[in-house]
Amino acid sequence: MKTIAVVIANLIALSGTAHGADATAPVKEIMDATRSNWADNNNDWTDIFDASRLDHLYSKDFVARYHAAAQFPAADDDGISPFDYDVIVNGQDACPLEDMTTTAAPPVDGTTEVTVRFKKSACSDAPDAKDYTTVRFEVVEEAGQAVIDDIVTENIETQASDSLKAAMALIAKGQ
Repeated sequence: MKTIAVVIANLIALSGTAHGADATAPVKEIMDATRSNWADNNNDWTDIFDASRLDHLYSKDFVARYHAAAQFPAADDDGISPFDYDVIVNGQDACPLEDMTTTAAPPVDGTTEVTVRFKKSACSDAPDAKDYTTVRFEVVEEAGQAVIDDIVTENIETQASDSLKAAMALIAKGQ
């Protein structure tokens, strides 16, 4: 009897995650675009915040913050983006991304953390060229679909984590 109860409990636990949205799907789309952007043979830059991506890859809260921040475009060619750097590689320069890994943690309070690690400077002669960059995507489910609610990068200089949603809030305040 105890065995049946354990099996049923395991099936209930698994059914909650088995039917849920794939938390890695929106992250994969963003990372595929980023990888393509930094590829040696890429001529066209893919905007990870274009209207079609904002509509289906990001949470409503993220999109609202992006639109508020976009009122203060950075000094860039298109005059639209609130960023003057690539928010995924956390810089303006990178090499083709190498040794990329993606890992999803179990959901906690409705949020799944998807961690992506890669080398962004492997083609460089810099002392830190072989170091890994870590980006964490906070993924939530809205209307049955996994969407990115925040992008968090590790700041090597300050040893802190930088939330893109927090950065957008500051940009929207004109800071």
